[in-house]
Amino acid sequence: MSSASGLVIAVPKGRILEELVPMFKKVGITPEQSFFDDGERQLQFSCQGSNISIIRVRSFDVATFVAFGAAHVGIAGSDVLMEFDYSDIYAPLDLKIGHCRLSLAEPVDMPPQDDLARVSHVRVATKYPNLTRRYFAERGIQAECIKLGGAMELAPSLGLAQRIVDLVSTGKTLKANGLKETQVICDVSSRLIVNRAAFKTRSGEISTLIDRFREAVDAPLYAPHYAS
Repeated sequence: MSSASGLVIAVPKGRILEELVPMFKKVGITPEQSFFDDGERQLQFSCQGSNISIIRVRSFDVATFVAFGAAHVGIAGSDVLMEFDYSDIYAPLDLKIGHCRLSLAEPVDMPPQDDLARVSHVRVATKYPNLTRRYFAERGIQAECIKLGGAMELAPSLGLAQRIVDLVSTGKTLKANGLKETQVICDVSSRLIVNRAAFKTRSGEISTLIDRFREAVDAPLYAPHYAS
């Protein structure tokens, strides 16, 4: 990326955008109207009155775009950052949105002999093989990870894996598929991330952007109302 080019921010598709749009408004970032159209196939959007452009990519790809310098800044879940652990990413700010948890789940009728306290090896379906292996290794268990991009809850009932590691919000999907949450691996929230090389070459504008996001995070949800 040329230092003379505009600042590129990578954001994730999906539910997190609902929480991110009000934050953009607080920060003073105003994407072009097509950004708000769910049916829009365009992936890069300009922003009114600034040299900032936004790219909309899959949540797991945000960190990769930033780590390899295709985007200067991004919004990524802490789960994604822990999974990839890119050394080229600096994560200066928890945006305090996108809250959920990464959890281990198993069938409600799991046989007693398969209790984790009794086994040395497990097979787990997950989008997070690196994070999952580390988690079990710390407990002296070898984890064989079957990587899936979705429909994780089907894995135990169809014999693909006994357990799953996945994001959980309400737990309703687990319950509907005969699973129970047994351990919370970590709490998850969205972070502002920066490419380290870009931070050195464009420190002024990126630092200003970080400060604006920090002010937006720290601002009260509702401004106090005073009677006139």
